[in-house]
Amino acid sequence: MPLSEHEQRLLDQIEQALYAEDPKWANTVRISDPRSHYKRRLVKASIGFVLGVVLLMVGVVNYIPLGVGGFVVMLAACLWGLSSWKRMNGFGETAGAGPSRQAGRPGRRGGPRPSFMERMEERWRRRHDER
Repeated sequence: MPLSEHEQRLLDQIEQALYAEDPKWANTVRISDPRSHYKRRLVKASIGFVLGVVLLMVGVVNYIPLGVGGFVVMLAACLWGLSSWKRMNGFGETAGAGPSRQAGRPGRRGGPRPSFMERMEERWRRRHDER
Protein backbone atom coordinates (compact mmCIF):
# COMPACT_ATOMS: atom_id res chain seq x y z
CA MET A 1 0.00 0.00 0.00
CA PRO A 2 1.53 3.35 -1.01
CA LEU A 3 2.16 6.04 1.58
CA SER A 4 0.10 9.22 1.66
CA GLU A 5 1.80 12.51 0.79
CA HIS A 6 1.94 13.49 4.46
CA GLU A 7 3.49 10.16 5.46
CA GLN A 8 6.00 10.40 2.60
CA ARG A 9 7.02 13.93 3.70
CA LEU A 10 7.48 12.76 7.29
CA LEU A 11 9.55 9.82 6.14
CA ASP A 12 11.74 12.11 4.00
CA GLN A 13 12.25 14.46 6.96
CA ILE A 14 13.27 11.58 9.22
CA GLU A 15 15.65 10.27 6.56
CA GLN A 16 17.27 13.70 6.09
CA ALA A 17 17.67 14.08 9.87
CA LEU A 18 19.39 10.69 10.08
CA TYR A 19 21.75 11.61 7.23
CA ALA A 20 22.57 14.94 8.86
CA GLU A 21 23.16 13.37 12.28
CA ASP A 22 25.47 10.54 11.20
CA PRO A 23 26.48 10.58 7.52
CA LYS A 24 28.94 7.70 7.91
CA TRP A 25 26.24 5.40 9.30
CA ALA A 26 23.78 6.56 6.62
CA ASN A 27 26.23 5.66 3.85
CA THR A 28 26.86 2.28 5.46
CA VAL A 29 23.16 1.52 5.71
CA ARG A 30 22.24 2.86 2.28
CA ILE A 31 23.13 -0.06 0.03
CA SER A 32 21.82 -0.08 -3.51
CA ASP A 33 21.67 -3.87 -3.54
CA PRO A 34 20.49 -5.54 -0.29
CA ARG A 35 21.84 -8.86 -1.57
CA SER A 36 25.33 -7.75 -0.53
CA HIS A 37 24.19 -8.00 3.11
CA TYR A 38 23.09 -11.59 2.55
CA LYS A 39 26.32 -12.40 0.71
CA ARG A 40 28.28 -11.29 3.79
CA ARG A 41 26.07 -13.51 5.93
CA LEU A 42 26.75 -16.44 3.58
CA VAL A 43 30.50 -15.93 3.94
CA LYS A 44 30.16 -15.83 7.73
CA ALA A 45 28.00 -18.96 7.67
CA SER A 46 30.61 -20.75 5.56
CA ILE A 47 33.32 -19.82 8.03
CA GLY A 48 31.08 -21.06 10.86
CA PHE A 49 30.53 -24.33 9.02
CA VAL A 50 34.26 -24.88 8.59
CA LEU A 51 34.81 -24.06 12.27
CA GLY A 52 32.10 -26.60 13.15
CA VAL A 53 33.80 -29.29 11.05
CA VAL A 54 37.11 -28.63 12.81
CA LEU A 55 35.42 -28.79 16.23
CA LEU A 56 33.66 -32.00 15.22
CA MET A 57 36.88 -33.67 14.11
CA VAL A 58 38.82 -32.59 17.21
CA GLY A 59 35.92 -33.62 19.41
CA VAL A 60 35.59 -37.08 17.90
CA VAL A 61 39.28 -37.75 18.48
CA ASN A 62 39.73 -36.14 21.92
CA TYR A 63 36.56 -35.04 23.71
CA ILE A 64 33.06 -36.17 22.60
CA PRO A 65 31.10 -33.13 23.97
CA LEU A 66 33.32 -30.89 21.85
CA GLY A 67 32.35 -32.96 18.82
CA VAL A 68 28.67 -32.56 19.66
CA GLY A 69 29.22 -28.80 19.97
CA GLY A 70 30.94 -28.80 16.58
CA PHE A 71 27.95 -30.56 15.04
CA VAL A 72 25.60 -27.97 16.56
CA VAL A 73 27.79 -25.15 15.19
CA MET A 74 27.71 -26.79 11.74
CA LEU A 75 23.94 -27.16 11.86
CA ALA A 76 23.39 -23.56 12.97
CA ALA A 77 25.75 -22.27 10.26
CA CYS A 78 23.91 -24.29 7.62
CA LEU A 79 20.52 -22.97 8.71
CA TRP A 80 21.79 -19.38 8.83
CA GLY A 81 23.42 -19.71 5.42
CA LEU A 82 20.34 -21.32 3.90
CA SER A 83 18.05 -18.57 5.19
CA SER A 84 20.44 -15.94 3.81
CA TRP A 85 20.62 -17.71 0.46
CA LYS A 86 16.82 -17.91 0.26
CA ARG A 87 16.41 -14.22 1.04
CA MET A 88 19.18 -13.25 -1.35
CA ASN A 89 17.41 -15.08 -4.17
CA GLY A 90 13.93 -13.89 -3.20
CA PHE A 91 12.49 -17.17 -1.94
CA GLY A 92 11.98 -16.02 1.67
CA GLU A 93 10.14 -12.76 1.02
CA THR A 94 7.07 -12.00 3.07
CA ALA A 95 4.01 -10.05 1.96
CA GLY A 96 4.94 -7.06 4.14
CA ALA A 97 8.59 -6.90 3.06
CA GLY A 98 7.96 -5.95 -0.55
CA PRO A 99 6.60 -7.48 -3.71
CA SER A 100 6.21 -11.16 -3.14
CA ARG A 101 6.98 -13.68 -5.80
CA GLN A 102 4.18 -15.84 -4.49
CA ALA A 103 1.53 -13.21 -5.21
CA GLY A 104 1.66 -14.05 -8.92
CA ARG A 105 1.85 -17.79 -8.40
CA PRO A 106 -1.41 -19.50 -9.28
CA GLY A 107 -3.41 -21.03 -6.50
CA ARG A 108 -5.40 -24.26 -6.52
CA ARG A 109 -8.05 -22.88 -8.85
CA GLY A 110 -5.59 -21.42 -11.38
CA GLY A 111 -6.01 -17.76 -10.43
CA PRO A 112 -3.49 -15.55 -8.63
CA ARG A 113 -2.97 -16.67 -5.06
CA PRO A 114 -4.08 -14.05 -2.50
CA SER A 115 -1.77 -13.17 0.36
CA PHE A 116 -2.36 -14.35 3.92
CA MET A 117 -3.74 -10.96 4.99
CA GLU A 118 -6.10 -10.82 2.00
CA ARG A 119 -7.46 -14.26 2.90
CA MET A 120 -7.95 -13.21 6.54
CA GLU A 121 -9.72 -10.00 5.48
CA GLU A 122 -12.00 -11.98 3.16
CA ARG A 123 -12.89 -14.39 5.98
CA TRP A 124 -13.60 -11.44 8.28
CA ARG A 125 -15.90 -9.85 5.67
CA ARG A 126 -17.77 -13.13 5.12
CA ARG A 127 -18.33 -13.59 8.86
CA HIS A 128 -19.45 -10.01 9.22
CA ASP A 129 -21.86 -10.32 6.27
CA GLU A 130 -23.35 -13.54 7.67
CA ARG A 131 -24.35 -11.74 10.86
